[in-house]
Amino acid sequence: MEEKNPFRDELFIAGLGGMGVLLIGSLLATAAFKKYEYVSWLPSYGVQPRGGLSECTAIFSEERISSPLLDQAKTVILMDGPQYSVMEPRVRSGGLMIVDQTGLEGERSRKDFQLLSVPARDTSISSFGEVGPTNLILLGVYIAATGAMPSEVISEELEKRFKKKENVLSRNMTAFNKGLEMGRT
Repeated sequence: MEEKNPFRDELFIAGLGGMGVLLIGSLLATAAFKKYEYVSWLPSYGVQPRGGLSECTAIFSEERISSPLLDQAKTVILMDGPQYSVMEPRVRSGGLMIVDQTGLEGERSRKDFQLLSVPARDTSISSFGEVGPTNLILLGVYIAATGAMPSEVISEELEKRFKKKENVLSRNMTAFNKGLEMGRT
């Protein structure tokens, strides 16, 4: 009888302060508790409140997590295309990098992982007239592309967090669903 390997995903979510990096990392980690026994979320950001480098590590697994610290992750979500060269070495061989294509320039130095370059920022601007929901679009792409957890778990967490702000909830759900559509194609 073939043994099934327990699921584990490790991801870096990175961008600049104010892009919603920590929001979607926290949202993802909280939602992961509904599906996985072990979850870790570790935010990391510079001293600048907005505009400085910001990232978080999220790990969720069916087995114990020995450390929340990673050199490389199975998945990287990058919200700031110009940071590609900084984050490319941090995606594990055979892994996945999801990056907003805005400002993405230059050649890939590695071909040993899957790269999904998506127009998340442009979609956010054309759909909502602002860049704010870009993070939720990228989260939707991640959920659809990896199947790490059911999209309904994320939707429930969005409803829980934003239920008192109906217009924000509606915008965020729409952005997340646009990301799901993009991730499926």
